[in-house]
Amino acid sequence: MTDAGWIILTGVLAATSCALLGTFLVLRKMSLLGDALSHAVLPGIAIAFFLSDSRAILPMFIGAAAFGLLATLLVEAFHRRWAVPEDASIGIVFTALFALGVVLISVYAGQVDLDQECVLYGEIAYTPFDTLLWDNQEYGPRPVWILSGVLIFNLLFVGLLYKELTLASFDPGLSLSVGVSATLIHYLLMGAVSITTVASFESVGAILVVAMLIVPGASAYLWSDRLPRILGLAVIFGAVSAVAGYYLAGLWNSSIAGAIVVVLGVIFGVSVLVAPRQGLLAKLLQRGRLSIQVAQDHILLGMVRQVETGADQTWRLRDALGLASVHPWMARQAMRLLRRKGLVALEADATVDLTVDGRRQGLQLLRGHRLWETYLNQLGLPQDHVHGPADAVEHYLDQSLRQKIGGLVADVGLDPQGKRIPDDSQNH
Repeated sequence: MTDAGWIILTGVLAATSCALLGTFLVLRKMSLLGDALSHAVLPGIAIAFFLSDSRAILPMFIGAAAFGLLATLLVEAFHRRWAVPEDASIGIVFTALFALGVVLISVYAGQVDLDQECVLYGEIAYTPFDTLLWDNQEYGPRPVWILSGVLIFNLLFVGLLYKELTLASFDPGLSLSVGVSATLIHYLLMGAVSITTVASFESVGAILVVAMLIVPGASAYLWSDRLPRILGLAVIFGAVSAVAGYYLAGLWNSSIAGAIVVVLGVIFGVSVLVAPRQGLLAKLLQRGRLSIQVAQDHILLGMVRQVETGADQTWRLRDALGLASVHPWMARQAMRLLRRKGLVALEADATVDLTVDGRRQGLQLLRGHRLWETYLNQLGLPQDHVHGPADAVEHYLDQSLRQKIGGLVADVGLDPQGKRIPDDSQNH
């Protein structure tokens, strides 16, 4: 494999390993704690280097896991025992431990093979030169083997504890009732995050690993509300960012790890815009569809109110569009949909009439509006304050809810303004 291939593979392994666990941090609303762990394990790494005088894997993991667990315990203690707000507890612990790590590296970096900038920012470009030797044979870059092992460990961790992680993430009370200790799952997850973080240090550093823990899961959460799909998307986003980040770094002649995180930021930005679940465009489209639906209801209500007075039910098109009380373009869309549904008829002389179905649906809307006004008035809301809330709610009243409210105000045939409430027989 070429050097570029090894570098890309390392980035993919680091990003996907972080994405798997980071998804649960996002779902548990513990993203900041993931940030804290990625910084808090730094003094553990520094102490491990100092004591072992080597870059052996085992001392690194032990040191990182120990300080990751210590950080978790300190945050819990500050929050639960001394009533320090959780976000403040996290900020205090991770800044203090991170600062301790920086000081230790500064003091002892000359005594051990430890590069301060490498720990903080990583250097994935050096991956091909750090080969694993066994019996004088080279078996590829050492970070690839380490991160492969971590990825396998994370897959087994998530696979074996999937149910427990899900219960503890969404409903700790339910998990406890079925015999699953949410506290134990919490500490196991924090330990796995610590191991994953230290394994990624040499590639992306202590700072940028935070993005790999948080951004893929946060991006995936915008696209779906099903956990298996969120996990899959998070892994895909992590892998894509590693590949695209490598080539982007080559184009910019910049840090590869930094470019990977830039791509992650772009993925998150695109997700914010176009994700079908919570994307900005999806919400704008949903709001637009709702506005058009409300405009349709307003047109039908205005026309059926005129029918109720005994006046001519024929409207000029411009006047009928004015009933929508929205932008003219949206009013035209609403009228077009009403025609398509067969609720109104547009005549050759540019006049609009209600059809039989349109009159029936308009009466249903009018009944829902006046029932709601009456119900609010019976609850104590003044007569002159019931129209606004009723106008806002009437568009969401289905037949079953109208029947329920109708039962609550069965003895009243008039609304608070003295207008007759249409009965169900008129709606059929």
